[in-house]
Amino acid sequence: MPLSRRAFIAGLSSGLALSGCTGLPRFTMEDGNGDYDYILTAEPTDIELIPGTSTPAWTFNQGFPPPVIRARQHQEIRILFRNRLAEPTTIHWHGIRILNAMDGVPYLTQPPIAPGADFEYRFTPPDAGTFWYHPHVNSLVQLGKGLVGALIVDEAEPIRFDADIPLLLKNWHIREDGSFAPFTSPRAAFRMGTPGAWESVNGEQNPVHNVAPGALVRLRFLNVDNTVMYKLAIPDYPAWIIAIDGNPIAQPIPLTEHEMGPGMRLDVALIAPEKPGQNVAIKNAKGRLLFDLMSLQTTAAGLGATRHIPSLPVNPIPTPDLANAEKLNFVFEWEGAITPTDPEGKPKHAFWTINRRAWEGMSADNIPEPVATLTLGKTYIFRLRNMTPHSHPIHLHGFTWTVLRSNQKTIEPYHTDTVLLEKNELVEVAFVADNPGRWMYHCHVIEHMKTGLMGYITVR
Repeated sequence: MPLSRRAFIAGLSSGLALSGCTGLPRFTMEDGNGDYDYILTAEPTDIELIPGTSTPAWTFNQGFPPPVIRARQHQEIRILFRNRLAEPTTIHWHGIRILNAMDGVPYLTQPPIAPGADFEYRFTPPDAGTFWYHPHVNSLVQLGKGLVGALIVDEAEPIRFDADIPLLLKNWHIREDGSFAPFTSPRAAFRMGTPGAWESVNGEQNPVHNVAPGALVRLRFLNVDNTVMYKLAIPDYPAWIIAIDGNPIAQPIPLTEHEMGPGMRLDVALIAPEKPGQNVAIKNAKGRLLFDLMSLQTTAAGLGATRHIPSLPVNPIPTPDLANAEKLNFVFEWEGAITPTDPEGKPKHAFWTINRRAWEGMSADNIPEPVATLTLGKTYIFRLRNMTPHSHPIHLHGFTWTVLRSNQKTIEPYHTDTVLLEKNELVEVAFVADNPGRWMYHCHVIEHMKTGLMGYITVR
């Protein structure tokens, strides 16, 4: 049985090492701009994914996986971002309830950051959990080439684990020689998207992570892929889900299988085997088959103490006023087979729509109308209806939804920023519109987003 948080903390009075949670690294600027918690640089970098080959990636701080940014709940974090690419970019902090000016959407919340320019991101995360960061400019290429990273917000009062492991799930669009293959094709974009050929966890295929026998382990899975769905499973070994998409659940629940669309996260806790040299295999279910994804292996040094699965403190998500909520309908569907062209006669694919509107892009001089305008402080219920035979992870910036119900499965209400809509599914989500600004609203299958399945809401 899971312990209460109070009981769990009391039972760890002996003081175990908390991996990665000992405070933020500080970098002192020499140019007079002050101190920053992190300096993050986007730049071209050759990396080795397939052994013996070189891939011309775009990375943060010259490597993959990039730095794990760690913040503390309710404490301000300052990040100096440097763009050393040959094209503009931004950084979006996925899942964080953040001030609109810090959300990182070009033209909508900030100007694109030009090549060679710097920008300071500064925010105070209200919620603890597993989040991530990525550009919102030329997303298909910039994310595809490697500009993705984990953002961990530690609890205001630390929850102690013996091992705390962020795991970036990404299929790379690379050939056998390490060069990049095309990130998309019209045929695939019209369906479920174009999968990469090189499956990886933190840039490695089927890696092994060493943990101590009997260790209390927190696995933070982040689907940072452009397209691929993952269905996580740990067969024949007990493991518990403790948080979904960055938000703790009231009580841990056993992990059987859990599907994650692009942009989604899952925190899993388990107690490692008691003997050295034992393995726990983590699988990716595809249909009825299970494929190796990664594994844990116990080392020689044991902890020699009994561990229990903790319940995490619930994030302070505003409670929706369901009795007085306004309901809004959003229908996600195909546009049709006719391909429009731009003024130069080049194909401009727009396959997907929200309420029969396909996103056409924007610029400093052309901001489309929002798909909805909401009243600040009011509760809304969004009725999300998928009228296609393909899944769509629908993400709203700046807010956390409470998932209420589905027409296809039983829902125990939970919090999330990204809802995976299965084919022909209707899901109702509720939230308080307490964060003013213009907020992007889109499918996180990047090809779907780039070919129409995107818009924004305005809260004022």
